[in-house]
Amino acid sequence: MRVIRVPVPKFKGDFSKNVREVEEDGVVFKSDLLTQLAAARSALERYKPEKIVTLGGDCLVSLAPFAYLSEKYGEDFGILWIDTHPDISQPGQLNHAHTYVLGNLMGHGENDFVSKLVPKPAGASNVMIAGIHDPFDHEEEFLTRYNVSTCSAKEVQAGAKSVPQWIHDRKIKKLAIHIDLDVLNEAKFHSLLFSRPDAPDKYGYAQGELSMQNVIDLVNQVKEDCTIVGITVAEYLPWDAINLKAMLQKLPLIGDDCN
Repeated sequence: MRVIRVPVPKFKGDFSKNVREVEEDGVVFKSDLLTQLAAARSALERYKPEKIVTLGGDCLVSLAPFAYLSEKYGEDFGILWIDTHPDISQPGQLNHAHTYVLGNLMGHGENDFVSKLVPKPAGASNVMIAGIHDPFDHEEEFLTRYNVSTCSAKEVQAGAKSVPQWIHDRKIKKLAIHIDLDVLNEAKFHSLLFSRPDAPDKYGYAQGELSMQNVIDLVNQVKEDCTIVGITVAEYLPWDAINLKAMLQKLPLIGDDCN
């Protein structure tokens, strides 16, 4: 097993002041993100893995590995996107690139992310979104236009029978699974974006409804029907640990000023 780390420079500004100051073409930190994703893609092309596990970051971290796997496995490749949100927006709808990533992987996203990083998009029929509920209007329109398969949170809780049926119908042999932790119910798992103590009205997004066991059961169910070649676990945000670290850094003897 080989571990690849893609360096991410620490942001030194005040992100809360004006997000428009760090937008490019309507995308926050676009150039930086393209640079990081290109580094990830370069590493994958250098080592040519058969299977990839991706940990950490927001949902955008799946773009480089899943695009690589789509090119490698072609028509046999499918994507199971376990997420409350479909991540199929575009600039002008939302301004954060992690909300575009699945659309990019299908070739229907932000132009530069697609042209530079997705040489062989996955067909929309080879994509299944599980755990989704209450999408925005523009997301609903995209799902309908491209006929993307979905399995609601309630369907997942009831056994997600449509997911293995989709694998069978599409003859998918190689599957990449994206797990956005915000698909989980925050009452049962707290290290989520929407558990941020000062979150402004939960940002207006749908909240996760699944348990960890729901996710485990779904993944173990599909592994019987195809070969899992990629897994991403994204959006882990341990606010208590982050805030405790910030507090400790400001205390005498143990903080930044340890005199």
